[in-house]
Amino acid sequence: MSLSSQYRLTDPWLLQPLPAWGTLSDDDYAALGFRCGLEIHQQLLTARKLFCRCPAGRYNRDHHDAEILRHMRPTLSEMGEYDGTALMEFKTRKEIVYLLNRETVCTYEMDDAPPFEMDDLALDGSLLMAMLLGCNVVSEVHITRKQYLDGSIPTGFQRTAIVGTDGEVPFGNRSVRIRQISIEEDSCREVSDRGHRRVYRTDRLGMPLIETVTDPDMRTPQEAMAVGQILRFLARSGGMVRTGAGAARQDVNVSVTGGTRIEIKGVPSLREVGRLTHNEALRQRSLLGIRGELARRGVTAESITDRLVDVTPQVRGTACGFIAQAVAQGAVVGACALPGFQGLLDVSTQPRTSFLKEFSDRVRVIACLDELPNLALSTQNVPSLSSAEWERVSKACNVAADVPVIVVWGSRADIETASREIAIRARDATLGVPNETRQALDDGTNGFERILPGADRMYPDTDLPPIPLADARVDAIAARVPLRPWERLERLRALEVGADLSARLSRHRAWDLFAHLEGRLPTDGAFDAAALASLLLDRSCPRPASLSAAGPWWEHTVDALACGRVIPEAVWSGEDEPTARLDDGEARRLFEDALASLPNPLPTAADKRAHAMMGAVMPALRGRVPGSLVRRWIDETLAEVRS
Repeated sequence: MSLSSQYRLTDPWLLQPLPAWGTLSDDDYAALGFRCGLEIHQQLLTARKLFCRCPAGRYNRDHHDAEILRHMRPTLSEMGEYDGTALMEFKTRKEIVYLLNRETVCTYEMDDAPPFEMDDLALDGSLLMAMLLGCNVVSEVHITRKQYLDGSIPTGFQRTAIVGTDGEVPFGNRSVRIRQISIEEDSCREVSDRGHRRVYRTDRLGMPLIETVTDPDMRTPQEAMAVGQILRFLARSGGMVRTGAGAARQDVNVSVTGGTRIEIKGVPSLREVGRLTHNEALRQRSLLGIRGELARRGVTAESITDRLVDVTPQVRGTACGFIAQAVAQGAVVGACALPGFQGLLDVSTQPRTSFLKEFSDRVRVIACLDELPNLALSTQNVPSLSSAEWERVSKACNVAADVPVIVVWGSRADIETASREIAIRARDATLGVPNETRQALDDGTNGFERILPGADRMYPDTDLPPIPLADARVDAIAARVPLRPWERLERLRALEVGADLSARLSRHRAWDLFAHLEGRLPTDGAFDAAALASLLLDRSCPRPASLSAAGPWWEHTVDALACGRVIPEAVWSGEDEPTARLDDGEARRLFEDALASLPNPLPTAADKRAHAMMGAVMPALRGRVPGSLVRRWIDETLAEVRS
């Protein structure tokens, strides 16, 4: 269906294909006004949870001992107002089911008992991280409550506290500002979310974690990825955080000129940050173009109604399979007309994603109509209702045939919720980019998750008093702040370790062992800092889980390496006592004996002959003579044969 000149798109951005990830330059992102900030969540390595004495880090994949059903309801803030996110979650009418295992959860987490005092080890770990980030440490830790009405925390709120503010980390020739670092309790693990029922496991609930929030100082998606890696390595350098799947999670905040801050949650890995933020910048620019088109057409928020028309009679007997099946199961079919939106619902907002998906997401999340497709559009060029059926639907809505009509189906209550959300999203389109929290999707795009929370979700905790931080406690933590990755690099350069080894070791878990052993190296020995770094980074080298587990073994081994009693190859074997190096005379005798045992004639090709000789001598010499020396002897022997 062709559009009249009144409804033809005029914004050049909306008429062109979206630029693919990796095709825009830094100047292109500057023209968009791209800005990005990060929120890095990292679990702390403690034995207990934050506000109770349940074990931390113990997961139950399949077994549970009990189930609890909850319905979440919003509460008033200190100012007597409701948070918009809480109200949105309340509209979903979700049943929340918790799967409990007696080994990992207690009555505190079900809000049936008061909290214990904050775990001291977790608090010390968060203070150490604040110092690593160069933050100003607070003098008192004030615990607050942050509402979570999605059910991920059974109490309906998360206990959280700021421990440091106004830090920074170096990035190139400038710094990235750290707005704050907080300590808080982790949420449940989601098992499923279908219709009006959401299921969680509670084993992760209450585990202590730190949240590091940067200012929006990243100017390109590539910078966002790079800064995320810096913060990741920095967190690990403190030795106080968990590692592995699920131990760290990151959210990104993105905006462009004329847009607003959009939080993308659940970013699976830092490698995905670039593509996700690129696509979100494109989405915001497309939404701004749609806003301009609506303004040109005279469409305002006030002109959009949430009128729902029951069109079940008009579509009964349809050949459209998914609608026919829903009607057969008792569903009601409703229609919402959007005058003035001609041609806009098909506009690309992200790769393989049109503006229509913004409406589908709202219907899926808030009306809980999550079996896709969950709506149909009269002007969309995909199989749905027949042209005659769409004509009857348009007449029932009292609009012209070219006016977009969205059809939804489900229970009466659900389609009424859906119609209101369609109208809300259409009104938001007249304003530009709505304030939302969005979910990272596997294909690098994002979808609606909830309304962006505001300050009304935070209020003081009345169960726990402030925690004063004594100077002696803060000074003791400051005394054990380790070198940061960029400070490690400076130290390695001073030790004349090569650039590649330095870059790897500065962010490797073997650093603590290197720092402990480096002081034992002689200043003029053949086994120097570079050789030690190379040894520790070799995949074959045995490394302890922690520095305390190293014991005297590594010290003894490094002393032996420094004075030449053993060679690095002997350490790779992982034996309790590395094999002592042979003196050159004894090694040469074993070398000659091994060669004498070779069958005649040897292969004529030089490389095959060398391979045969190496295979004969190494069983007797491996780990006892440097491989480079054996290779030299073989080359000399081959040269004698050729002459």
